Amino acid sequence: MFRIRFQRLVGAAKGFTLIELLVVIAIIAILIALLVPAVQKVRAAAARAQCQNNLKQLALASIGYADTNGRKLPPGGATSGAWDDRGTWIVHTLPYMEQGGLYKQIESAAGGPLLSTFNSVAKAQGAGVFSNPRLPYIRCPSDDYDIPGPWSNYVGSMGPQCADARCGGGAQPFQQYCDQPAWGYSASPAHGNDFGSGGIRGLFNRLGATMLFPASIPDGTSNTIMLGEAMPGKHDHLTNVGWWHFNGGVNMVSTIAPLNYAVLHPILDQDPDCGAWDKSRSNWNNSMSFASRHDAGVNFAFADGSVHFLTQEIDAKTYNTLGCRNDNSPVTIP
Repeated sequence: MFRIRFQRLVGAAKGFTLIELLVVIAIIAILIALLVPAVQKVRAAAARAQCQNNLKQLALASIGYADTNGRKLPPGGATSGAWDDRGTWIVHTLPYMEQGGLYKQIESAAGGPLLSTFNSVAKAQGAGVFSNPRLPYIRCPSDDYDIPGPWSNYVGSMGPQCADARCGGGAQPFQQYCDQPAWGYSASPAHGNDFGSGGIRGLFNRLGATMLFPASIPDGTSNTIMLGEAMPGKHDHLTNVGWWHFNGGVNMVSTIAPLNYAVLHPILDQDPDCGAWDKSRSNWNNSMSFASRHDAGVNFAFADGSVHFLTQEIDAKTYNTLGCRNDNSPVTIP
């Protein structure tokens, strides 16, 4: 007769030894160390893609504005031959970015059409229209500077427009790039201070000089920068009142300074006003420049509506001729 014998399995309930536990912890730590950079890269790529999408929509909105407004691109600032605030290009593209309601509020508070009423946007600001001034598409998720502020990371390009220094006559390291006859353009009024298009090298300016689309872009829409990214923490005018203000910087960024040029903030970097003149935020010659927190480059929307990522290694001639609308030397986007 068969007998069934039960034998206790010695060590069946044995736990981890200290060495085994340490090995497991080490493996987990290694996996986390490998995973975190990958997650960060995914987040960075997603933020960069969101910025590209925002730029594309804004470029298409600008082209849409031109299609319905006599082929004129949205004005960059004042429009009457005087320093009066009739809104930035962001204001005038509101109806093309599903913000028609806000645009009507601005017109109502201004007491008439924005381009026909002196200081129209200033009047709307005084009436409190911009008390809740956030727009869902004007901040890049990569830039964490003063998130609640009414600032924009997306700006209109002046091309290789001159930008005089505010930190002394010698503090103009990049002024040479705004006067390059050999590249097809010469010196221009600083900061886009010209009511006529003749003195404007790019597609936007501070005083609202009229730019026709595409007639004002003889170099070709696919070869000319329209919009790009900038950082409010590095450009003092971008934190001047808000994205709606004609002197708020969103139409005042030049290509003469290199991409992602190191600019010091007076508080965050403890740099006093014009302290380090060649890097100071107060020195417009280097701070009115395109920049982002993306790795090694900046997103740009071109006048044909396409979006491209330009690396900060781009050479000065290629970069500035891409910024200039009429240098008669169109170049291929690198």
